Amino acid sequence: MTRTTAGEGAVPIDELDGRLIEMFAAEPRVGVLEASRRLGVARGTVQARLDRLSREGVIAGFGPEIDPAALGYGVTAFVTLQLRQAGGHDPVARRLAQVPEVIEAHTITGPGDMLCRIVARSNTDLQRVIDVLVDVAGVERASSVISLATQIPYRTLPLVREASGRTGAPGQNDGPPPR
Repeated sequence: MTRTTAGEGAVPIDELDGRLIEMFAAEPRVGVLEASRRLGVARGTVQARLDRLSREGVIAGFGPEIDPAALGYGVTAFVTLQLRQAGGHDPVARRLAQVPEVIEAHTITGPGDMLCRIVARSNTDLQRVIDVLVDVAGVERASSVISLATQIPYRTLPLVREASGRTGAPGQNDGPPPR
């Protein structure tokens, strides 16, 4: 899925949208009826808002979050790729998408052309994965750094709170606490 950038196609959300998103992020299996009860709004309101937020791409999915380390991929690295200028980024991205250990790839500015987040089972396996990346047609060179610890995991709820006009930490301005 291609994401918008720099405010392109921004979807306005209000406080109720923010609370709804936060609830489903914390408890994806909460259900529409229970969400309506907790938020104090009609079931139809919750369903309509979820449908709108999904249709407009604010909610990208309801699937489970997967921890690569729990699957045996305990090493995370960030690899900057320099690409051959002829051919562009898209063909390289399509080839990288075929490598299971590539969990993200971004076109970037700066000294490289593409930044990939990859996982591996060990440092030895990391070398194998990097070798696979360098072997992709269009890739000229790779530079990598290994993540030692995740200080701030991937997150979007602070953005939801900001965009919906909610302030403070989770749980503040939420009304009655969930049961």
